[in-house]
Amino acid sequence: MKKNQVPEKAYRNMDFLSSTSARTVRMLAEFYEPEARFKKNNIVDTIVFFGSARTLSAKDAKKNYNKTKRAGKSSRAYKKNLKAAETHLYMSKYYEDAVELSKKLTEWSMALPTNEKRFIICSGGGPGIMEAANKGASLAGGDSVGLNISIPYEQFVNKFVKPELAFEFHYFFMRKFWFMYLAKALIIFPGGFGTLDEMMEMLTLAQTGKIKKPMKVVVYDEDYWKKIINFEALIEFGAISASDLKLFDFCNTIDEAFTSITEHFKKHYLNNGIKKG
Repeated sequence: MKKNQVPEKAYRNMDFLSSTSARTVRMLAEFYEPEARFKKNNIVDTIVFFGSARTLSAKDAKKNYNKTKRAGKSSRAYKKNLKAAETHLYMSKYYEDAVELSKKLTEWSMALPTNEKRFIICSGGGPGIMEAANKGASLAGGDSVGLNISIPYEQFVNKFVKPELAFEFHYFFMRKFWFMYLAKALIIFPGGFGTLDEMMEMLTLAQTGKIKKPMKVVVYDEDYWKKIINFEALIEFGAISASDLKLFDFCNTIDEAFTSITEHFKKHYLNNGIKKG
């Protein structure tokens, strides 16, 4: 080291901060930095939307379907592509339902007599159902949270999340922590592996008593989820108890889900005015 040269401080040493030795520092950063921002933005609690990142809006699904049909039967992959386009068009109803439900919940929460931001919409921040949830809040004129994760695909934060409430996580477990820590309600829309992972971890936490607060869990569209998961077989084989199905509510319409969630909040968090819970 040259004379009078000042050594670099550890917290400015990017080689160290990016190394294996500093992994715990990075984990702590993904706890403390979001915590500071939530406090700064006066956010008390959230309503979390889970669901497929692949779900298209009705507009985009219709556009994709029409484009596929115009390609004509001359394409060798026409039948396969048309079937996929038809599926996307069918699934787009969930995108539109998520937008409307998020909008209604945001309008409801914004009307509460408090200066704190209560029951704010929160999603994974990406496309599909996540985008729909953030879009609904934006249409209502409210804020929403996007907890994005760095993965090879679907890793951008959608345009409906304000920069101050857009987060980028490296560690899945820290992202899941922030989903659960502020949540007072979870809404699980149709989805794939990621949605199943989030759903099952949350149900396990509730089943084992790790979640102490009153949590409303809405599983949206009973028909879809009973095709994906044979709940009755789990009971039949003794893998779960029949009472475990009381950990969540099946809801099949926007109004049903809205009523289930808001009545839960009124009972457990708003019964004596505005409470934090």
